[in-house]
Amino acid sequence: GTSEEMAPPIQQSFMIPKKEINMVSDMAKWKRSQAYADYMGFILTLNEGVRGKKLTCEYKVSEPIEKLVALLNTLDRWIDETPPVDQPSRFGNKAFRTWCAKLDQEAEKLVATVIPKHLADAAPEVAVYLKESVGNSTRIDYGTGHEAAFAAFLCCLCKIGVLRVDDQMAIVFKVFNRYLEVMRKLQKTYRMEPAGSQGVWGLDDFQFLPFIWGSSQLIDHPHLEPRHFVDEKVVNENHKDFMFLECILFITEMKTGPFAEHSNQLWNISAVPSWSKVNQGLIRMYKAE
Repeated sequence: GTSEEMAPPIQQSFMIPKKEINMVSDMAKWKRSQAYADYMGFILTLNEGVRGKKLTCEYKVSEPIEKLVALLNTLDRWIDETPPVDQPSRFGNKAFRTWCAKLDQEAEKLVATVIPKHLADAAPEVAVYLKESVGNSTRIDYGTGHEAAFAAFLCCLCKIGVLRVDDQMAIVFKVFNRYLEVMRKLQKTYRMEPAGSQGVWGLDDFQFLPFIWGSSQLIDHPHLEPRHFVDEKVVNENHKDFMFLECILFITEMKTGPFAEHSNQLWNISAVPSWSKVNQGLIRMYKAE
């Protein structure tokens, strides 16, 4: 008979669907790509740049950094100008779509304010990442993929030379931190759903990078250890200095019940002996996700 007739039936029943094979090969391609190397290189360079530093420490603030903060302030102002609408469902307020439509319309102009004239041609391409970084207007949700788009937006600005090596601390402490404030305001105002959330098995409903960079900030801290971040008093006293604790504060504002139940992964992390171990573990987890 033909080879098809000879194939044992058990083998056919264990065939991996083509779609899954494609996903695996796409992932392998992505891991080998220049884009992946650039993106992870950017994340890890910033991770080193903020190591052991407080949000409130002194650092250089260049003109492009100031312009990026102004751009984020504009997005913040638009939230105030676009109040939530009355609707039957509690989550996913449709006013978010109005806010998104404004960004869609204005994104290229906003990016053009940050990019020098001789690089103006880059604005339409870079603006795509900005538009992708605020959540999905159809589903009215936000997740770590949107956060990654904002990191890619900043990475692009580095690649074209708008941001430089000595902007590292300001990129995280001034720009990314302001981005987080605006995203938290969006999440609260429009009651956004978590995108692609793993529920209790995920690190957080919305963010990931501030936990990586935030744990790097705390490496070799004289007295704050991972076990302290579940202590409300410690968080209240230190959140203005450390991104990680700012994230914990936001979670406790948004969620009720025992911390170990609503944020099980973070609860487990609080048992890790050192911040450098937390940082390494989060980087591994981020690459896997």
